Amino acid sequence: MDHPPGGHGGQDQPAVSEGLPDCYRHPGRETGIRCTRCERPICPECMIDASVGFQCPECVRQGSGTGRGPAPRQARTLAGGTIVADPRLITKILLGINAAVFIAVLAVGDSLVMDLDLVGRAFDPAAGGLVGVADGQWYRLLTAMFLHQAVWHFGFNMLGLWWLGGPLEAALGRGRFLALYLLSGLAGSALTYLIASPNQASLGASGAIFGLLGATAVLMRRLNYDMRPVFALLALNLLFTFTWSGIAWQAHVGGLVAGTVIAIGMVHAPRERRALVQYGTCALVLAVTVAIVVARTAALPALPSAF
Repeated sequence: MDHPPGGHGGQDQPAVSEGLPDCYRHPGRETGIRCTRCERPICPECMIDASVGFQCPECVRQGSGTGRGPAPRQARTLAGGTIVADPRLITKILLGINAAVFIAVLAVGDSLVMDLDLVGRAFDPAAGGLVGVADGQWYRLLTAMFLHQAVWHFGFNMLGLWWLGGPLEAALGRGRFLALYLLSGLAGSALTYLIASPNQASLGASGAIFGLLGATAVLMRRLNYDMRPVFALLALNLLFTFTWSGIAWQAHVGGLVAGTVIAIGMVHAPRERRALVQYGTCALVLAVTVAIVVARTAALPALPSAF
């Protein structure tokens, strides 16, 4: 079972080891970035991509009338996404979908789990034959990402989604964040399908959560934040991944690698080729994921070795 783990321009201000100021709009959120106009400290949720560096919402609304610097371009997030009123909307929707599926599992029972979990190829007496990704049920690569059985498993994954998802969605924008989440989860499923025994069932959102963790590390590095907390969190989760029994470590590793690669493409893409680099990075990760699934399907025997 797959178990859970626990800007542009040269105006970015380097973080110091201690005494970082709080975002002027969100007390309690430390930040090393300041608005290039008014120099107030701003967190990723408040940062708006301008012609030079980042600006706060108030300076963007004032536009060129302030006379304190170049006029900003259209308000965008760090990665070029549209500024929205609720920067956590997709995170909330993903939480809702996971919760709905969890409640459905509690109501329906194991039959729903067996229909949606990730399995390569196995014999199912109830279905009267073989089931799994290798037999055309590719949807399992996706549905398993939203499937949980144990309350603690669901709880840890959803806490990770809320803590990591909100800041990432605010910094990347809705569409980019959704692509990051889904592609990370799919990559984790694909690596599990490739390496794990074909009749070994796997489920959980941990592949996607590890993708968010990798993306958080990339974002913090881009913003010159202190990297020690995220490195400690990553090390702790990897320790659990490889020391606890019953964990599909393949999903964690696959999601982490995919999320890191996608985030690098999103936050480091040059502005003049931003769309090309970002779409290209996502397309590359998706292509590799599909290639892994196709290759594994072709290599599997007609029957599993045990069922």
